[in-house]
Amino acid sequence: MKRWLAALVLGLGIGNLAQAAIDTYQFADEAERERYRELTKELRCPKCQNQDIADSNAPIAADLRREIFRMLGEGKSNQQIIDFMVDRYGDFVRYKPALNGRTWLLWFGPGVLLAGGFVVLAVIVRRRRGQAVGDDDRLSVEERERLAKLLDREQNHD
Repeated sequence: MKRWLAALVLGLGIGNLAQAAIDTYQFADEAERERYRELTKELRCPKCQNQDIADSNAPIAADLRREIFRMLGEGKSNQQIIDFMVDRYGDFVRYKPALNGRTWLLWFGPGVLLAGGFVVLAVIVRRRRGQAVGDDDRLSVEERERLAKLLDREQNHD
């Protein structure tokens, strides 16, 4: 019985490996193959989000790789292929989206947030320094007299 169970588990595992097919394309030359690699590394998988389509096993990534191969065969430029993908999937499909009105926040947002954090930190530090210096002025007359007596007593003991 254990052998049958082990064979079943092994068979199911091998079945999943068979589904993960590897793309095999015939390119006209090495330059076209390199363009294909660049494009598949530059474009993000819409399903996986933080994985390029070259490394993704998602069905949509396989479709995008097939589409890129088809367009390369038609003689389209890299920019035409990227524009097609952006029109279809939005700026998100690019790891490095173009700088335009819709993507300025992606490019400059982190820097603005970092600068804002430094400004807030500087304001907090200045306020605390101002409070530390101003604390001496807040002593009442009685507290000042008591402090003076304590300091005099300390000096007399030394």
